[in-house]
Amino acid sequence: MALAPKFAGQAFAVGVTPKTVHTLELYLDYVCPFSAKMFATLHSSVFPLVQKKYPQKVRFIFRQQIQPWHPSSTLVHEAGAAILRLAPEKFYDFSAQLFKEQKEYFDVNVVNETRNDTYRRLAKVAGKVGVDEGEVYGLLEVGGKPDKDGALNVGNKVTDDVKLMVKANRLTGVHVTPTVLFNGVVENSISSSFTPQQWEQWLEKNVV
Repeated sequence: MALAPKFAGQAFAVGVTPKTVHTLELYLDYVCPFSAKMFATLHSSVFPLVQKKYPQKVRFIFRQQIQPWHPSSTLVHEAGAAILRLAPEKFYDFSAQLFKEQKEYFDVNVVNETRNDTYRRLAKVAGKVGVDEGEVYGLLEVGGKPDKDGALNVGNKVTDDVKLMVKANRLTGVHVTPTVLFNGVVENSISSSFTPQQWEQWLEKNVV
């Protein structure tokens, strides 16, 4: 499926042009434990395998899937959107770090802090992978005053980007995370429990 150029940091591809490769779209939520499990396997084992064995044959797209029953889900994905603005080449490193720290953004660990305080902590996660904390927070911060027209739902500097992501994801009807699409079709055989060996077997069978 098409990927807007402004979100190009979401794609993992090795020397390819999109017209000629298979596409695996990964619908993941930063505060979903099963998404974290799948991403950890992909990032540590599958992506290096793809670089070695499948250059110019397959690409992966990280589709940021906000799950509204986790109130912090919007906030953590806004942080991902900020990385795509500032340092798209760091998106996968940031995602790996955020998944490692995901429990810090579960309900109990955010309920007693303000939204901007959560953004400050997320900016520090970005700092750990070499992205400027101040610039990240500058994109995420929500001001405490109405805008010039008196509006109160002012959002932040990545609100419009998040709206585009949500709109695109809704077109597919994806609900649970993780969900994987292969060339635009839901691939139910792939689960969060897939081992590196199972991924290798699946790729050998399907990426030709």
